[in-house]
Amino acid sequence: MRLASFAFAGFIAAAPLVLAAHSASAQRPGSRGASSTGGAASLFDVTPYAGYMVFGDYLGGPLGTSLHNAPAPLVGVQLGMKIAPNLSMIGNLATSNSDVQVGVPFFGGVSVAHSTVLLYDAGLQLDIPMTTAYGTTLSPFIQAGVGAFHYDITQSFVNATATNLAANVGVGADLAIARGVGLRLMAKDYIGQFNFHDATSIDVNSSTAQNFAFTAGMRFSF
Repeated sequence: MRLASFAFAGFIAAAPLVLAAHSASAQRPGSRGASSTGGAASLFDVTPYAGYMVFGDYLGGPLGTSLHNAPAPLVGVQLGMKIAPNLSMIGNLATSNSDVQVGVPFFGGVSVAHSTVLLYDAGLQLDIPMTTAYGTTLSPFIQAGVGAFHYDITQSFVNATATNLAANVGVGADLAIARGVGLRLMAKDYIGQFNFHDATSIDVNSSTAQNFAFTAGMRFSF
């Protein structure tokens, strides 16, 4: 959790320095501060998105039983800041509402509580821009970072919270549809363990879960 906070603080602190360097580069004769279309290169981007989150099992029980969050819709926003021509620092914030379920073989999931999940992370994105046969700009990318999952769990009058560290890797692509506007498709894998001590004050060895987010959104560059 502290690591994610430090990453976000570094992202905010570095923004003025990168902006000043970018402006100075653009003012120098012969600099590469212009895009291939003749305008100034975009330094920042923001991508509101929506999608679907598939949670992994964070506890396995006897006879194939398990404890996990049910798949649920996801909404969020990602911020990006260029630090090199094809490399960006990114920060991400998203939320999802999902039932906590006990998985029972042959019977599916049985809901035992409700949870609101907040996930946040920071990392790096590498773009691989290319031009398609139709002349449109397509930019596949890969991401890697670290952040956290925060769970607010409610059942009747009982409330519990838990926060766990989660690494992530992602792949996707941006398709330009207008100047400074593009369609973004992305799949991201969040890898971490549920913190049972936070939620119950009991030390339980949870499984390492892979949580997959499949999203689509609009990327605005400026």
